[in-house]
Amino acid sequence: MAMAGRLRRCLPLLRRVLTSDSLSASHRPASIKVLTPTLTNQEFSRNYAAASAPKEQKVKVPLTIFGVSGNYASALYIAAVKANVLDKVESELLTLVEASKRSPTFSLFMKDLSVTADTRVKAINDICAQAKFSDITNNFFAVVAESGRLVHIERIAQRFAELTMAHKGEVKAFVTSVIPLPPEEERELKGTLLDIIGHGKKVKVEQKIDTSILGGLVVEFGQKVFDMSIRSEDVVTFTEQTMFEQLRMGR
Repeated sequence: MAMAGRLRRCLPLLRRVLTSDSLSASHRPASIKVLTPTLTNQEFSRNYAAASAPKEQKVKVPLTIFGVSGNYASALYIAAVKANVLDKVESELLTLVEASKRSPTFSLFMKDLSVTADTRVKAINDICAQAKFSDITNNFFAVVAESGRLVHIERIAQRFAELTMAHKGEVKAFVTSVIPLPPEEERELKGTLLDIIGHGKKVKVEQKIDTSILGGLVVEFGQKVFDMSIRSEDVVTFTEQTMFEQLRMGR
């Protein structure tokens, strides 16, 4: 009961934090950061242009994401939207990722940079042909294989999923707490997020349990992270001041 009470006290504060203009950019959580290496515009353009059809229409990417995974996911999104096969490409991308998780040999192959580019491309083309993947997906995987970026394919799939969700007006929020978020608090959290991202969209909440925290929440959505958890056994009260300090310090 005490833990549930802490969660209830946390949600109104989260609403105030998310809607407040008082936190400047310098006070944003330090955990909002790019997790992937960079890919130069020249490398990106050279690699993907070889496998993509000429541009016939302007397609706006719904989210700005960075790094290797962001660049490749954005390129695939644009190609898939132009060809009107967004859902199919997403399904095929996830199929390959799941296959790599189930097969240690395949997973090792994707990470082994000692394999020549020609061998990687031939293997990927054979896999795509057997799976009857679309040309968009096949061409994309061939580019990723040739450039030695197969090691990033799972992260690319995650970023692509973010783009497809944004395309559909969906936002996924990850909530970490010490106990499952009760239905009433989950609804309140969704309402808070809708106030921020705009009503008319859909919010999907995925809960994670972390027994190392004593109370509070860690909320992640988009590329934002708000950590308002209590992790020290020395902290016995859940105060507004403590939570704001955590936000400002990027804890």
